[in-house]
Amino acid sequence: QVQLVESGGGLVQAGGSLRLSCAASGRTFNTYHMAWFRQVPGKEREFVAAISWILRTYYGDSVKGRFSISRDNAMNTLYLQMNSLKPEDTAVYYCAAQSGGPVASTPASYDYWGQGTQVTVSS
Repeated sequence: QVQLVESGGGLVQAGGSLRLSCAASGRTFNTYHMAWFRQVPGKEREFVAAISWILRTYYGDSVKGRFSISRDNAMNTLYLQMNSLKPEDTAVYYCAAQSGGPVASTPASYDYWGQGTQVTVSS
């Protein structure tokens, strides 16, 4: 089992940057595919980015070229570097862990979730 705790959210002006972190418990972090999703009230949870256990990365179309996902397996930590932020990036950001199969972009494929961290981008 994996427990996930996000941090690093906050308020930032458009064009600014934030780095989110997700600390994972457990000794098998490096065997999970990891991902970031985001959600705004009234909308479905949206895929942001994922990184496989062999460090292959995937991005949603709306964040390509602006966001970067990475992981530090020695520190059991997942990161999301967010640059050139836009007001439409405002959401609660969640990290998630997938225990097997090909890397997925659908929330239902993920087994463990953090509690989320709020990111607000002002115009």
